Amino acid sequence: MKCQAAVLRGVGEDWEISEITLDPPCEGEVLVKMAVAGICHSDDHFATGDMIPTPDFAALMEASGAPPLEYFPLLGGHEGAGVVEEVGPGVRSVQPGDHVAMSFIPACGACRWCVSGMTYLCDQGALLFAKEMTTDGTARRHVNGENLTAMTQLGTFSEYAVLAEESVIKVDKSIPFEAASLVSCGVSTGWGSGTIGVGTEPGDVVVIIGTGGVGINAVQGARAAGANAVIAVDPVDFKRDTAKFFGATDTSPSIEEAIPLVHELTAGVMADRVVLTPSVLHAELLAPALMLTRKGGTCLMTAVPKFELSMVPLSLVDMVQNCKHVKGLLYGGMNPRTSVPMLLTMYRNGHLKLDELVTRRYRLDQINDAIADMRGGRNIRGVIEFQ
Repeated sequence: MKCQAAVLRGVGEDWEISEITLDPPCEGEVLVKMAVAGICHSDDHFATGDMIPTPDFAALMEASGAPPLEYFPLLGGHEGAGVVEEVGPGVRSVQPGDHVAMSFIPACGACRWCVSGMTYLCDQGALLFAKEMTTDGTARRHVNGENLTAMTQLGTFSEYAVLAEESVIKVDKSIPFEAASLVSCGVSTGWGSGTIGVGTEPGDVVVIIGTGGVGINAVQGARAAGANAVIAVDPVDFKRDTAKFFGATDTSPSIEEAIPLVHELTAGVMADRVVLTPSVLHAELLAPALMLTRKGGTCLMTAVPKFELSMVPLSLVDMVQNCKHVKGLLYGGMNPRTSVPMLLTMYRNGHLKLDELVTRRYRLDQINDAIADMRGGRNIRGVIEFQ
């Protein structure tokens, strides 16, 4: 079938609305008619080049067994929700007419990591940016005779999507598509980061650095986990004000200004947990983030760093003598098969704000306006509506 989609041709390019061709779903695959797609900063990292490995790093990846990847042309989008139109042979978890949310990490349920409860490390994650499907190693998405890479095997910036069954999660039809779309990535990653990911306990003081679509949900999560104080750090006034609405007790426009604030709030002890969720994780953020972290505390890196970043300034004496923990984590440590239904149940029961996350809505042909608004700090979450 043919449909309209947003395609990125290379670093520094704008998104193009193109007619793409999708093959029918094969064994273990589904065809979904998209209703809503979320605009996440991770999509933009390919336009800016932040997520493109340097040649040296790419060589290291291949040496470690990772398959060589061709990122472009790229079909964007990894947050989304829609309706199942067709299923291939062997599909059991969904049927035509079901409403589904997407999971940006397909959890196979059988690899070492999945059976150990770490589905965010599923072996299929190595194929997130392959042009071929995880099901049988052949391509389903094409543009002008070329095979398309789909963002994290999803490609939700499209009227239709052909997906592995492992990439979709059935949701109740009473859940709005916008809400189901948001928990695909940003909400789950942020919530998990502010709760189980960083280990928040009742009474903790938690600092969230960066309060966009992920960080704002780390704020929600930290408060829900019982944090006594949540300090939101962001240079954008609008985002700091929004953070207060979502549960932040205090705000700061910079890490440097947050240090004396947290020192005063904690009588010099500093924060129990610090979560790094800026749009891009730069090396110079880590040292002051650790200054915000108390003895024995945890500093969690959730944001995406540039691939070429291999050396960061750290005080090893501070790390050793004060027993501090630095941690990296995908998806906030959440399991999509359980976290998506859990978070949507919390939303339905009034314990999680999702509707309020959506700042602006766009048509597919307004994708570049949506990206510009995100870059300009004007959105917490923008969404594309297909209906």
